[in-house]
Amino acid sequence: MTDPLGAAGTPQDDRLDARPLQPVILGADIGVYALARSFHEQYGVTSIVVAGAALGPVQHSSIVRHEIVADGHNPRQLVDRLLDVARRTPDRRLLLMANSDWLVRVVVEHRAELEPFYAVPFLSAELLARISDKATFAEICAELGISVPRTLVQGFGAGEPDVPVDLEYPLIAKAASSADYQDVEFEGKKKVFEISSPAELAALWRSLREAGFAGRFVVQELVPGDDTQMRSVTAYVDQRGVVTLSCCAHVLLEEHTPSGLGNPAAMITYRDDAMLEQAHRFLTSTGYVGFANFDVKVDPRTGAFRFFEVNPRIGRNNYYVTAAGANPVRFVVEDRIEGHAVEPVVVDREVLYSILPHRLLLRYVREPQLAARVRRLIKARATAHPLRYERDLSPRRRFYILAASVNQIRKFRRWYPEPTDTGF
Repeated sequence: MTDPLGAAGTPQDDRLDARPLQPVILGADIGVYALARSFHEQYGVTSIVVAGAALGPVQHSSIVRHEIVADGHNPRQLVDRLLDVARRTPDRRLLLMANSDWLVRVVVEHRAELEPFYAVPFLSAELLARISDKATFAEICAELGISVPRTLVQGFGAGEPDVPVDLEYPLIAKAASSADYQDVEFEGKKKVFEISSPAELAALWRSLREAGFAGRFVVQELVPGDDTQMRSVTAYVDQRGVVTLSCCAHVLLEEHTPSGLGNPAAMITYRDDAMLEQAHRFLTSTGYVGFANFDVKVDPRTGAFRFFEVNPRIGRNNYYVTAAGANPVRFVVEDRIEGHAVEPVVVDREVLYSILPHRLLLRYVREPQLAARVRRLIKARATAHPLRYERDLSPRRRFYILAASVNQIRKFRRWYPEPTDTGF
């Protein structure tokens, strides 16, 4: 076999199973740090982080080693650096992780180059294209009897007309594929739009066309209910097609900035077999492999679960799974690196995961029973913040975590009106 990396690089093969593990993670956000922390907790290893910059969550960390590329948005530069890392690390078993949709796409589209040297625990390119598109996701769910919000699709190809919208306002509009939307820039860009009138929707369509967007947007009915109606499901499907890890979380509060809208900021882990059954049905029916993260909302009118989307990765808030007692990296390492069949685990431990100061969180959790659960978990010290890792708390890390907490207070003051008139 000819080594495409040259004499210094050695593709992974069965003869080198004794090599120690080396995680390599694309990205630099809080979810990447959480993954690196989980690897460090489970295996005591330092992760290699490949990105365009050492952003705050991973900066000054002793559990990561940075590989900085000139342009972190250039797929070719990222892939070339990954191959260079493999060339310089022939004595390690390389496991490649990515934790944003567009980076997963980069890995999957370059699998042929990467897989000789890395374990690549992601689904096929064909399935990725289907399930990452919110319009296609809704169609698959409908076929499987999984409830989703009523969905219309607007295309932005040359000459495509506006589709008739017969949904009640306000409604929700968002890109069908976040990867297609990643590099589109226009004034007022948001991750998710709440549209109050036909005129507002028409203005959004104009902005997208003027920005050169050529993908698709979905328009969906607005399922009522606040942040506390949201749920998160994280799962891992091994190479045999068996769901070996399942974990649910009850969202307490989401971020409300334009770029972060919909990202959970605080959750309580719990077990919900009815919701998991639907998630498992989707995963096994589609032939899914790897990590998956579902966004689900409980419809307060019916109590039914409404599945919004599946992210083809572990998720930005993945540390809630580790905090609840099932370190997710163990499942992928034993499956893809060690070749073991893992006994399926359904997490049922209750833990408060939050990136917010507890006082700020309790300002917004106004429902008495939920607030009581939060206080009980705080009192019991059953809490987790992904950045507060006692084995990685240098003075500069402590300062960053403090600054990030202050910034959360500022963001919520600006973007999420106060529920009471009392001051902090």
